[in-house]
Amino acid sequence: MTEQARDATADDGGRLDLANLPKAPLDATLGIEYLEAGPERVVARMPVEGNTQPFGLLHGGASCVLAESVGSVAATLYAQPDRYAVGVDINATHHRGVREGHVTAVATPAHLGRGSASYEIVITDDTGRRVCTARLTCFLVPSDAKR
Repeated sequence: MTEQARDATADDGGRLDLANLPKAPLDATLGIEYLEAGPERVVARMPVEGNTQPFGLLHGGASCVLAESVGSVAATLYAQPDRYAVGVDINATHHRGVREGHVTAVATPAHLGRGSASYEIVITDDTGRRVCTARLTCFLVPSDAKR
């Protein structure tokens, strides 16, 4: 995570000012837009167009990037100010294909500990149908640890 992410400030409810959310180059490439960000819930959406496999369906790898992005932001917000999050495990189950519109990811905590945080990420299509379910686990590394 960047210095910018570790230095982002949240309001009294732990919600991050979205204007201060760090912009990851891969998120920008895939068109990921954050709608809500806090340690207990991060919501982002991504267009299907431009993120498809050769048969026109949303690429499973794009869903995994979206899931890891929202889960990592949530874990970083939880870990601040003395730790930062490093993703160590992600798994995803793809339930249905999507050919158009946007998908929305919602990350909520499954476990929030001192050394790790795990998030369930549910990705839905524009009609609210579940497209993918993912789980991300991050180690929470002390900010003063050598990298």
